[in-house]
Amino acid sequence: MFLRSVVGKLWITIILLVSVVLMILTFLLLGFFENFHVNEAEKDLMQTAAKVSVMIEQYDDRELVLETAERVKDPISRIAIVFDNEDFWTSETDDSALPEITYQWLIEDNQLRDIILSTTESEFQKELPNGKDEIMIVGTSLPVSGGAVFVYQSLNAVKETTQQTTRIILLAAGIAIVLTTIFAFFLSTRITSPLIKMREGAIELAKGEFNTKVPILTHDEIGELAMAFNRMGRQLKFHINALRQEKEQLYSILSSMADGVITLNRKAEIIVSNPPAEKFLEDWHFENDEDTSGKKGLPKEIENILEEVIDSENEQSREIFIQGRNWVMIMTPLYDQSYVRGAVAVFRDMTEERRLDKLREDFIANVSHELRTPISMLQGYSEAIVDDIAESKEDKNELATIIHEESLRIGRLVNELLDLARMKAGHIVLNTEEVELKLFLDRIVRKFQGLAKEKNIFLNLEMDNDLQKLSFDPDRIEQVLTNLIDNAINHTDEDGNVSIIVEQIEDAIQFAIRDDGSGIPQDDLAFVFERFYKADKSRKRTKAKPGTGLGLAIAKNIVEAHQGSIAVQSKQGEGTTFTFKIPKNIELS
Repeated sequence: MFLRSVVGKLWITIILLVSVVLMILTFLLLGFFENFHVNEAEKDLMQTAAKVSVMIEQYDDRELVLETAERVKDPISRIAIVFDNEDFWTSETDDSALPEITYQWLIEDNQLRDIILSTTESEFQKELPNGKDEIMIVGTSLPVSGGAVFVYQSLNAVKETTQQTTRIILLAAGIAIVLTTIFAFFLSTRITSPLIKMREGAIELAKGEFNTKVPILTHDEIGELAMAFNRMGRQLKFHINALRQEKEQLYSILSSMADGVITLNRKAEIIVSNPPAEKFLEDWHFENDEDTSGKKGLPKEIENILEEVIDSENEQSREIFIQGRNWVMIMTPLYDQSYVRGAVAVFRDMTEERRLDKLREDFIANVSHELRTPISMLQGYSEAIVDDIAESKEDKNELATIIHEESLRIGRLVNELLDLARMKAGHIVLNTEEVELKLFLDRIVRKFQGLAKEKNIFLNLEMDNDLQKLSFDPDRIEQVLTNLIDNAINHTDEDGNVSIIVEQIEDAIQFAIRDDGSGIPQDDLAFVFERFYKADKSRKRTKAKPGTGLGLAIAKNIVEAHQGSIAVQSKQGEGTTFTFKIPKNIELS
């Protein structure tokens, strides 16, 4: 771990560099000193031989010459003097291992014999006849008297001197390496200490601690690097805060948009979506009988459109009809420079526009139709009475009864229109009170048990036992439940089921009225809460299904007055579920 760090790498690099330099320098020095000692030894021996030869030429006193020769020579060397063929002398030496040479050995060696016979001088390294000792020998001739002077010493002395020099050099190299190691470790630690601080700061930055600052210990390049690192941290904090603000702003914009927005990558994975888009996906999964408890995937139709957008790199648009609502989808490619990295799909719910257009067209017709029939009946039956068409009292009473019922019907229609207008204008007054849910719902269920038994329909109540009391206007909520339960029973065939399910959903109480009746056609599903809207286009009035088409519109306004919401899900031939929620804590202005 240490060797892989910057300190270890720098330390090893310096040590290796210094070691290589010292190794090369040591080899050069050892070679130089070895040659130097040999040359110096040869030079000393040659000087001694020259001095002795001069003394022999100048002085006739042999004893004095030999005594002087013993004094001037090196104690570890020997002098051998050849006066003539029979006269040969060798000196003593302090080196007991240095053997004496013989005249015969000198004569037998060609190089040494040439020195005796000529007037030359030279130096050699020779091996003695015993094959064990090597000597360094120099010789100079005696031109006047004939003969030669030889001075020699053992090579072991030169080698010992060289070894001492080698030990000194190696010791100096070892000391240099130790000092270099200490210096390299100190230098690498000092250099890398700011880098370690910056590494720790970078780790803190990666964790999101953008206030981290690296201490500036020096004023060199590393100090400037630390200053740049601190400046980078401040810039990162600024830009990330700006990105976070833009992200929050974008999320707020997407959440507040009425249109659905989904951002997709090339793998058809949802990156960003807003509530309207999630509502579209939820309706699509319900429409296609898919499980909505887990993560919602992308519809296959939209995946195909995404592939077209990526392949063509052009905008694509489609109209999708889901759960009675019309959605117009526009998908545009997203570019990463010249590369299509995904697409953004915008879903616009065009149902409201169509509804408004239809309402403008149908409202007058609906009101006219609802009023024309009873008014025509009033006019016809009253004319029958005036013209004495009904002769008997019983006939007149029957006609009067019909006129009375139609007048009451007109009154109910007008009152419902007035109530709906007041609700739309926000003039509805709620008389809220704490209501025992169990007693309240049991009373409503008992009220419809007779009608349900007549059609052989099973009517049941499912309610959480934890639910006790809830604040709302009991008369208004009873009006909503009465309308929904009555519709469910009227549109359910014999041996069918109608369920009232009450449960707590987060901070609200949810009421669901579910039946397995005929269901609502998809074309009508988006308009069931509108005034005068009826799925029965023939507008035939039967005793089984009477009504003015205002009940669900009034129910919606009552629920919204309680700050709640109401919705419907239905499949034709499978049944319908009306669901409305009332907050547990209603804040009325």
